[in-house]
Amino acid sequence: MNPRLAVWIVNGLLAGLAASSLFPLLWMVSVSFMPAGASSTIPTPILPATVTLDNYRTLFGSVGMGRYLFNSFAIALLATLISVSFNVMAGYAFAKLRFRGRDAIFRLLLGALVIPGQVAMLPLFLMLKPLGLINNYGGAIVPAMASIFGIFLVRQFARGIPDDLLEAARIDGASEFRIFLTIIVPLLGPVLATLAIFSFLGSWNDFMWPLIVLTDDALHTLPVALAGLSREHVQDSELMMAGSVVTVLPVLVLFLALQRQYMAGLMAGGVKG
Repeated sequence: MNPRLAVWIVNGLLAGLAASSLFPLLWMVSVSFMPAGASSTIPTPILPATVTLDNYRTLFGSVGMGRYLFNSFAIALLATLISVSFNVMAGYAFAKLRFRGRDAIFRLLLGALVIPGQVAMLPLFLMLKPLGLINNYGGAIVPAMASIFGIFLVRQFARGIPDDLLEAARIDGASEFRIFLTIIVPLLGPVLATLAIFSFLGSWNDFMWPLIVLTDDALHTLPVALAGLSREHVQDSELMMAGSVVTVLPVLVLFLALQRQYMAGLMAGGVKG
């Protein structure tokens, strides 16, 4: 086969797969700008015959989606900052610091990865209730404060940092805290971006735990609010699509902004160590 023809065939197949993956998202955006009931007609329209912002006005006016958007941003941002801080410190410690039981503790953490997160929800709820962390942001953030996968990702990346670099800093009189802030953290830039994306997406898309711990409607996050909206407006597809766009758009923008660092972190984390 002609090599140029093979390239065209492969690129054509990849373009077709990309189009099939993007089509539902693009149609979701298109339906969100349609008038009420327009998407239920036969044949189903691909593009809106009349563009309207009524669905978004309803979301942020009558439904109060702005409050839910703020809740999701606040919880996801705080959880990401805390999670990245804890995971980086723990991952670096497991990679470069020597202490008794380091490898055994790390193997125990890896073993805990096979336990579903839902198993720990009831014990965690019972632990947080006496502490007054039910029905507030703190209770929603606690499960995301650290993750075993995040510790593993940072450890694998940090193991590729030369020990000679750290020993030279120690000989020059740098403290462990200064070494961590001025040497380790800058070198972990790609994996920090990857970890931040994972943490933000996990908190942003989490549905079950906010539904359990946030009993006040005013504290609900976007996924929980969207589920409630679907029960109240089950026939209003256009309004639901607008709510889906509001939920998906922020994380999509975040991923596109950090995609280079994200891929660099994944590749480096996969080959180091």
